[in-house]
Amino acid sequence: MWKKKFFARLANWATDSRDKYDGNQTDKTPGDPSKLNRKESYKAQRKNYRREKKRVASELLNSLQDPTVVVLADWLKVRGTLKSWTKLWCVLKPGMMLLYKSPKLKSSHWVGTIMLTSCQVIERPSKKDGFCFKLFHPLEQSIWAPRGPDKETIGAVVQPLPTAYLIFRAPSQAAGKCWMDALELSLRCSALLLRSNSSLGAVQGTSASDNAQISHETQWSEADYEKHFNEHDLDGDSQNEGGPAAMSGVDTESESDQEAVVEDEEPETPYVPLTEEEFGSVGEQVEELADENKSLIWILVKQVRPGMDLSKVVLPTFILEPRSFLDKLSDSYYHADILSRAVTEDDPFTRMKTVVQWYLSGFYKKPKGLKKPYNPILGETFRCYWEHPNGSRTFYIAEQVSHHPPVSAFYVTNRQDGFCISCSILAKSKFYGNSTSAVLEGVATLTLLPRGETYTLNTPYAHCKGILVGTLSMELGGKVNIECENTGYKTELEFKLKPFLGGSDYTNLISGKIKLGKETMATISGHWDTEMTIKEAKTGEETVLFKADADTKHKRLVRYVVPLDAQLPNESERLWEKVSLAIRSDDQVGATEEKTVLEEAQRNSAKERKALSIEWMPVHFNFDPIITQWVYNYADLRPWDQRNDLKQYEANYKVLTKTRHRAPMVKHKSVSILGLQHDDEKTDSTGSNPDVNKEPHQKSNKSIRKLVSAIEKMNHTLEEQTKQLRVIQTNLERIHYNPRLMAPSTSTGRYADIVPRTVPQTVVIKSMVYAFVGLAACFVMKWMFK
Repeated sequence: MWKKKFFARLANWATDSRDKYDGNQTDKTPGDPSKLNRKESYKAQRKNYRREKKRVASELLNSLQDPTVVVLADWLKVRGTLKSWTKLWCVLKPGMMLLYKSPKLKSSHWVGTIMLTSCQVIERPSKKDGFCFKLFHPLEQSIWAPRGPDKETIGAVVQPLPTAYLIFRAPSQAAGKCWMDALELSLRCSALLLRSNSSLGAVQGTSASDNAQISHETQWSEADYEKHFNEHDLDGDSQNEGGPAAMSGVDTESESDQEAVVEDEEPETPYVPLTEEEFGSVGEQVEELADENKSLIWILVKQVRPGMDLSKVVLPTFILEPRSFLDKLSDSYYHADILSRAVTEDDPFTRMKTVVQWYLSGFYKKPKGLKKPYNPILGETFRCYWEHPNGSRTFYIAEQVSHHPPVSAFYVTNRQDGFCISCSILAKSKFYGNSTSAVLEGVATLTLLPRGETYTLNTPYAHCKGILVGTLSMELGGKVNIECENTGYKTELEFKLKPFLGGSDYTNLISGKIKLGKETMATISGHWDTEMTIKEAKTGEETVLFKADADTKHKRLVRYVVPLDAQLPNESERLWEKVSLAIRSDDQVGATEEKTVLEEAQRNSAKERKALSIEWMPVHFNFDPIITQWVYNYADLRPWDQRNDLKQYEANYKVLTKTRHRAPMVKHKSVSILGLQHDDEKTDSTGSNPDVNKEPHQKSNKSIRKLVSAIEKMNHTLEEQTKQLRVIQTNLERIHYNPRLMAPSTSTGRYADIVPRTVPQTVVIKSMVYAFVGLAACFVMKWMFK
């Protein structure tokens, strides 16, 4: 019955909207097409195209705001990210579902809008009462619309909801089946409504001129058609080669939706190839110290104690590698083309193997001797990129976002090949007497953009021994986990330290397992600086996972860096230029002096900021309190669009995408969930939006600080209420064990006014008698001892 009523209302609404549209557009129809030449006919088609697009958008907005166009509306329970249920008022419309906190349908009660056009619905089994069903995106992309029915950008405060799916619970089996039918009906009606309206509108505009247009088009020769398609370059492959010049014609109109090629882009940063690389020896990494350096080590050891953090200790320059730690972190991406291959693999097990292969390819490059990179200065930055054989680029952006504690944040992206990596690392070092360990705390997040998969991985620690006794050597140790929650695969690796009585065969050992749930799919073994093999559990086949031979080193991608004269003053190479020159020329005194100058400048700037109460704000990263990670300000998580995206480039530390059409940038998930990305903070992928120059990270930081302060206030209020509840609970327990304490006192004796009403008078009289007896006993004892 409700289906018939809905279809009747839907038909009436569609008829009214078409009548209004036809009445408004009657005087705007073009003239007789037979009188138009080809250029005017093309312009008329473009006008019809823009008009049709506006009409469809207007109809969608009308259906969103029209209170009569409702398929179904009722209360449903929705499961949040924290697996707790929230009761929301759900309004189902053609092609969308609106969620509210109450049936009032006010802007302040709007929670979110789900776009059903890209969703699938499926029944979900449940042990509890009621009926469960799930709305989800097949490719695990976002199902939420960026705005509400009244252009709201921030929804009502509820528990966090998932991004790519939503689980609902109806109160009964019948209600759940009704919702399932309504959802399927809404999905069908939304597509049918748009197609029927567009077809009817097109019939009225073209029925009178079909014959004229056909006769006009038949006058074109084959050469005219070939010339037309060559001019407008409609082939997908030629679009990638032609660039913006192929799309810009003389007779192309400028449209309000800006569909011309974007040309107001920022100038690209110049880069030059860097081909010189140094590789340390294979096997154990050792260092022979000179006598004067040993004395410096003894002086340094006297200043520290076992268990002390060495991050604040000034180290001698002879153990320093002439490069910054931000530069050192980029060593893992000389084989980033392996990640490009992982994106194209269809088997999730093969993707995990390929990701592990790339991860292990970043350890075999070692410096000559036992060296440590510079500790980055606060605000120090580094950037570079690697060019792949297919012409794509993997960009690397890093910044020192904190000095105490020392935190380094970096972002790696190659949208064309479909992957990006985000990470922030806290560097710690511990002294144990004859050895020390450098621990890198932090989890990197690798995202395969077309797959929608996220891999989390950590790093091993560096262990240096033989400081006082024995040969000074360094090796890697610890356990590493590479996990993908989307597929369920997990890799467990263990970097093993050399035992006390072990030989060279026990140096740089590694072992690991690739698991699916509790089942072991493959085992890994070998030496992380030479060769590693993988053995599949089902077939028993053993193959080489990675081998660091001459051929592998020859296949390393060429890294491109910014020329020294084009670098900013706070870029790593330019910042440490004088120190690196002194170290390469074995001038330890000069290196120490130049290093001291940089450290003193950093201390002075910190004192000035403290005196002026100025908080240091990173330039290219902002802190996300939800995931407790530093996020790159210009991160773009959209999969590569072959028809729209042309190339990725870097300009002033902004990794942007040159496109034919403007497209909204996909921000970090936690930011979109919180609704902190306002209209004035949104940037397009080309970077031509003037709002980009307003440093949107400062605005988002301000919003995050407000949110954090509000959460702190709520926590403080909850703590006070908890204390009050504890007091009430204590009083109730006292009443339970001694009900006479709450009995009203009827005594009118001498001490009734000075004693609380809750204490019985008999207790007071007995206490006073005991007190007098005690005083008398004291006087008697005092008199007897005298």
